[in-house]
Amino acid sequence: MRKVLVAILSLSSLALHAQANSPAQTQPQVKRISTGVIAPKLIYKVDVVADSTGTARLISDDTKVVVGMIVDKTGKPSDLKIIKSAGAGVDASVLAAVSQYRFTPGTVSNQPIATPLNLEVVISTSYR
Repeated sequence: MRKVLVAILSLSSLALHAQANSPAQTQPQVKRISTGVIAPKLIYKVDVVADSTGTARLISDDTKVVVGMIVDKTGKPSDLKIIKSAGAGVDASVLAAVSQYRFTPGTVSNQPIATPLNLEVVISTSYR
């Protein structure tokens, strides 16, 4: 039994050494696939207009609404959705305003791409 274990252990080390030197197992060189990723930047925005139902008056000072979106290759927001809500009436006003925002598109290797983005909109009571 002891001879069998010694034989197995000696053969397993040879097999591992052979696998390590095998050309099929060599790692490919890591190649750089981009010269950089640049996030979209806001270049045009409109103010959030209070809704006619008066729910905007019920929000507290400096309420934050987070809007998730995709900024497309032309810089227009699409697939808008509320991530953090401030109430249905306020959310509708925020979505209407953000749909008019414009961005410089995100880029990879200086090529514009559609980029997911979460945007925090702060509704300040000093403007109402």
